[in-house]
Amino acid sequence: MKQMLEDDDRDPVSLLIKKRFPWLLIGLIGGIVATVLSSRFETVLSQNINLAFFIPVIVYMADAVGTQTETVYVRNVADRKVHFGKNLAKETALGIVLGAVFGVFLGTFTFFWLGSIETAISITLSLCLTMTSAPIIALCIPALLNRIHNDPAIGAGPITTVIQDLLSLSLYFIISSVVLLG
Repeated sequence: MKQMLEDDDRDPVSLLIKKRFPWLLIGLIGGIVATVLSSRFETVLSQNINLAFFIPVIVYMADAVGTQTETVYVRNVADRKVHFGKNLAKETALGIVLGAVFGVFLGTFTFFWLGSIETAISITLSLCLTMTSAPIIALCIPALLNRIHNDPAIGAGPITTVIQDLLSLSLYFIISSVVLLG
């Protein structure tokens, strides 16, 4: 089965909408799930409203490192230079190192800004874990789409983002609940 690649230069807008709409709909549904998921942690948020300040940075940093990984991998798929196992090992190591560095940096900032060691620990651990998981997800989704002959350049971004956002929020709220509520 031949993979159908999108070509913005030649394809009409109606075809581009048809190809992109389902992936974006999945993203919208994922966003609704993320909203409901966040509401399930109302107790921890109400006991420490400062946690809400960090939701954007926790989600963004995981998405950013995942996007970098995904972009390079999809480019390699297009160039037929795919070495999934090698990429997975390297990108996981990269995620661990970057997650630790940025987690400690943000946790230190949090401690000096808010004066709360518990909040700082929650932020540090959450950013470390979310940035570690992001490259794994960012490789697996386009690899799966490519394997089933779907253009990873179109579907991987929305799917990877929604999965990573849900995982990031879950990890952040679970870690914060354990650290802050015991």
